[in-house]
Amino acid sequence: MIHATAIVDEKAKLGENVSVGAYSIIGPEVEIGAGTEVGPHVVIQGPSTIGEHNKIFQFSSIGEMPQDKKYNGEPTRLTVGDRNVIREYVTFNRGTAGGTGETVIGSDNLFMASSHVAHDCIVGNHTVFANAASLAGHVEVGDYAILGGFTTVHQFTQIGCNSLCGQGSVVTQDIPPFSTAAGNRARTIGINKEGLRRKGFSEDLIRALHKSFRELLKSKATKEEALEKLLPLCEAYPEVSEFVNFIKNSKRGIAR
Repeated sequence: MIHATAIVDEKAKLGENVSVGAYSIIGPEVEIGAGTEVGPHVVIQGPSTIGEHNKIFQFSSIGEMPQDKKYNGEPTRLTVGDRNVIREYVTFNRGTAGGTGETVIGSDNLFMASSHVAHDCIVGNHTVFANAASLAGHVEVGDYAILGGFTTVHQFTQIGCNSLCGQGSVVTQDIPPFSTAAGNRARTIGINKEGLRRKGFSEDLIRALHKSFRELLKSKATKEEALEKLLPLCEAYPEVSEFVNFIKNSKRGIAR
């Protein structure tokens, strides 16, 4: 399962049925779960933990030191979940001592070619990073979010769950959950209606989210007035409550 030309450090821990392709390098303090496939010409450095049944394509760099000038060799980490597809030239960096110390990536994600996750980021589950989508440091991406090709995200920004960033978006402020954003600089343009329908969200819930979007981001009412109007919807729909609380607690402000 390990190609003769691959270099696997004796301190690395590989689970059952892990395969390592030609000329790949697995460094010390790397742990790879059962059934994960590492293609040719892949470099994985540690401390890093890679879960089970991931598929890592050629020329990817996983768990390398962060691209942060303040980094001074501290033992920070990368943790990756299960069943992720990591395509060609993808890069994941470890955390920094000045951040959380760990970059965390969930399960069942698709990272298309040349996408990048920087230090101290937190990526949820079932996300899609299209080609060359890139996160700066300390970014959080919620479950089922989709980043279009060549999307770039500013450091310390939050991307809400079930949101969609259009191709080439330059994201400098937070994108609320369940919404669609696009542009340079990106702005939130509405609720991700088609994406939510595909996931089985009811029409009543989509209408409630749309009303919440209009009240909070498009009306002339103050935030306090809008929040007061939306209290019944928040009580009826947990998703509306999540949408409202995201906007209320945003530190960078909402892209609008």
